[in-house]
Amino acid sequence: MICLFLPILKQQPSEALKSLPAQGLRTTLLIPTFPHGTTWTQEIVDLIQNEGDVDKSQRAPTHVRFPFIEWIIPSIGFGLEQANTMPSPRTLKTHLPIQLLPPSFLEKNCKIIYVARNPKDNMVSYYHFQRMNKALPAPGTWEEYFESFLTGKVCWGSWYDHVKGWWEAKDQHRILYLFYEDMKKNPKHEFRKLAEFIGRNLDDKVLEKILHHTSFDVMKQNPMANYSSIPTEIMNHSISPFMRKGAVGDWKNHFTVAQNERFDEDYKKKMADTSLTFHFQFQ
Repeated sequence: MICLFLPILKQQPSEALKSLPAQGLRTTLLIPTFPHGTTWTQEIVDLIQNEGDVDKSQRAPTHVRFPFIEWIIPSIGFGLEQANTMPSPRTLKTHLPIQLLPPSFLEKNCKIIYVARNPKDNMVSYYHFQRMNKALPAPGTWEEYFESFLTGKVCWGSWYDHVKGWWEAKDQHRILYLFYEDMKKNPKHEFRKLAEFIGRNLDDKVLEKILHHTSFDVMKQNPMANYSSIPTEIMNHSISPFMRKGAVGDWKNHFTVAQNERFDEDYKKKMADTSLTFHFQFQ
């Protein structure tokens, strides 16, 4: 199941997105993720690009600063068209699996930052996001959503196909593949890795500033990052806040013993063909 809000509904996503001009793609930075952890990554990247200048990162809400290429926002329009109006260099966002990514991004050697999150926490976070986001299908009960996620019947499809597809491509293209759990456990190290990939050399003072302004508590209060500017009829933060927990291991507060055993069995089977591994909790 792939939920893509494209204006050219008779076309495949990759066909509709081919109108993205190839010119400038080499200096375009693309942030693809399987939802979630995207907004945190975008804020980190924006502050790195602006060398810690917080005022510049406050210039507009996240969804304005980073065109979401396959999405339509009524007040902005089609993300692809928004991207086309931005001068290069630009930073774009997508949740597309690599199989649906327009080939030009890879052909033009675009820099790509992929962030993967362990599937148990990803499932919990996605469930609560769908509860509060009326632009997405209602998730049903937790028990129903558990089944949907396991079978890949959620927006943007199977978590397994998504993370494995980008993992398999990382050594053939300019892809920096990061893990949400590593970014939480050792942010300074991972932020430096990000900065180096982007082409920025940050001193410790700037890095500490970025660490502070991208911390969960600070971002939760940041109206340019917490999606509080979106109308309540679209995102209802009283159901579940957009910035909910941002923690590693919260899945233990949702999974039953039976669900955890079933998930582990399914995970072992579906991850048997890859070297990709995840941390589900901190020791």
